[in-house]
Amino acid sequence: MEKQISMLDNRTDKATKEMLNNVVKRKKKFDEAKLKHYASITALLGVTAMYLAYLYFSIVVPYSYSFYAMFSSFVGNSLNFFFFVLTGSLYGLMILLKQQSDKKEKEYHELRCEIVDRSKDLWKKEEEWKSRHIVFEMMKKEYDINLYHEKK
Repeated sequence: MEKQISMLDNRTDKATKEMLNNVVKRKKKFDEAKLKHYASITALLGVTAMYLAYLYFSIVVPYSYSFYAMFSSFVGNSLNFFFFVLTGSLYGLMILLKQQSDKKEKEYHELRCEIVDRSKDLWKKEEEWKSRHIVFEMMKKEYDINLYHEKK
């Protein structure tokens, strides 16, 4: 269990602490998935830029006098196939990582909304209800998780 959540003492019960810990875990998984997706976008853009520069300097500039010469040079060079496959694979990876990121975001958002919806049930006692804002502020400050509203 996260250190900050376990230090909440009597402000929350054990089940609420577990829910808060689970939302923190899902937030971390979502952040990791989002970072991987952004890394794949960067890799795709980098490889695409290198491929276009390679095409320009190895095919367009030397063979600009004839489309047939450019096409023959393009088809005759096996490195073009390698770059094409690499770019297509990176694009597929980017789409896959985006889907995983969206799935993890949905899981995180659903659990976060459940905590927001059930806050009256989770903090039943009067003293717990009055101190719940401390829990919410700690979650916002430490983990960047907003439990005040359901909106992202």
